Amino acid sequence: MFDVLFQRGFDGRLYLEWLLSGLGWTLALAFIGWWIAFAIGVLVGVGRTSKSRVIAALSRLYVEIFRNIPVLVQMFLWYFVLPELLPTGLGTWVKQLPPPWGAFFPALLCLGTYTAARVAEQVRAGIEALPQGQEEAAAALGLSQLDTRRFVVVPQALRLIIPSLTSEVMGIYKNTSVALTIGLLELTAQARQISENTFQTFGAFASATIIYLLLALVAYRLMLWIDAKYHIPGTSPSKPARKPLFGLFGKRGAA
Repeated sequence: MFDVLFQRGFDGRLYLEWLLSGLGWTLALAFIGWWIAFAIGVLVGVGRTSKSRVIAALSRLYVEIFRNIPVLVQMFLWYFVLPELLPTGLGTWVKQLPPPWGAFFPALLCLGTYTAARVAEQVRAGIEALPQGQEEAAAALGLSQLDTRRFVVVPQALRLIIPSLTSEVMGIYKNTSVALTIGLLELTAQARQISENTFQTFGAFASATIIYLLLALVAYRLMLWIDAKYHIPGTSPSKPARKPLFGLFGKRGAA
C-alpha cells in the first residue's frame, strides 16, 4: 500500500520526499500561525473583559467576525481580496510574490487571525473563572489595573486554560489543509498530487492521514507536559472515589 512513496515522480524525487516537503510547509504554517494566534488571542481575550466599553466592544466584534466566517472563505479573502484593497503599489507587490510565498503569507495570516478569535474566547473564560478577590487583593497592594492584569490575572488565566488550548493547537494543524485551495503545496496538497500522478489514492492519503495523526499525538503529549509543568495546585476536579470491588453488595461478603 505504501510502496507508492518509494516511486519517483516526474521531477525525479521520491513521492516520500514530496510528502516530507508538504509536511515542512504544514509545520511552518501551524507553528508560526499558532504564535500569531496566541499573541492576538491574549490581547483580544483581555480586551473582552476590559471595563472600557469601547475596547470590550471592539474585541467582541473581532471575535464574532473571525470566529463565525468559515476558514475557507477567510482564506479566499486574504488571498484574492486583500491585495485589491491595498494601495496599488503594495497590492501589486503582494500579487507578484514568487511561489510559494505568495500563498504562504495569506494562509499564515488567515490561520493566525482565525485561530486568535478562538483563543481569545478561551482567555476570556479563563479570566472570568478567577475569583474576584484576585483583583481586589492586587488593588489593595497598590497595583494599577494594567499591572493587575499583567502580573496577576493573565498569568493565572493562561495556566488555567492550557487543557482547553490543546484542541486549538491540534486544530491549527488540521486547518493548514485549507491552504491547498490557494495553491500552497502543504501535506494534503502533496498527497493529492501523488494520487493524481499515480492513481494510488488510498496509499497517498493514508500516508498523509498517519502523519496528521502523529502530529496530533505529539501536540497532545506536548500540551499535557506543559499543563503538568504549569498546573495551578488545587484547580483540578477531584477524582471520584473508587468503588469497592463488591460495592453492589455493601461490605465484602455481605449478602
